[in-house]
Amino acid sequence: MIGFFRARENRTTKEIVLNMVVAAISLFVNGFGVYLTIQANIGAGPWDVLNLGLSKSLGILYGTASIAVSYAILGIDVALKEPIGLAMFIDAFVVGKAVDFFNKIDAVHECNSVLTGIPVMIIGLVIMAYTQYTYMSASLGCGPRDTLLVALAKRTKKLPIGLVSIALLSLATFIGWLLGGPVGIGTLICAFGTGPIMQMAFNSVRFDATHVHHQHLADSVRVFMDKKVA
Repeated sequence: MIGFFRARENRTTKEIVLNMVVAAISLFVNGFGVYLTIQANIGAGPWDVLNLGLSKSLGILYGTASIAVSYAILGIDVALKEPIGLAMFIDAFVVGKAVDFFNKIDAVHECNSVLTGIPVMIIGLVIMAYTQYTYMSASLGCGPRDTLLVALAKRTKKLPIGLVSIALLSLATFIGWLLGGPVGIGTLICAFGTGPIMQMAFNSVRFDATHVHHQHLADSVRVFMDKKVA
């Protein structure tokens, strides 16, 4: 048992499909958390500054921009020979389109002050943290951005992963800002608050992300082909 959610071992087609559904639902709800951080209207998170900047400059939906960025990063992960899982592809598509869906139905009105924006942003980050837990418990791979961070950290061994993370987020924010993405106090809250909020959420459900053994895409394919996974 990892936390309150029992992670299945993905040794059968049924288990993999069930965990894919769990990952998809988790990521859809995660998209609502992302949507709230944007609707807080006090500056978006670093990656969303980039997504929104692309959306604004190219005249495309947020979700389309998000998918483009996610799959571009996924391509870099593959080029760096990092382990790829099925859920990474789900992540790249579902979150962005979930944000588009909530935008379309106007689920939450855009905040018009910092006093209302900060609580909405924090609620969004809490939702993202708990859905990250259920998503990771599916054991089918981490998100493309997290995988990229680990890949870069492994290749810059003299630098702590926290510094690598700050550099990566700063680059995403800077490019997004150049493209017209919204930068503000919310960007700082996301950059420095996401980690502690996620750790709080993981601790509350007794979840240790380091104990999750994510199944590689090749192993998932072997299971679908009825071949034994070692």
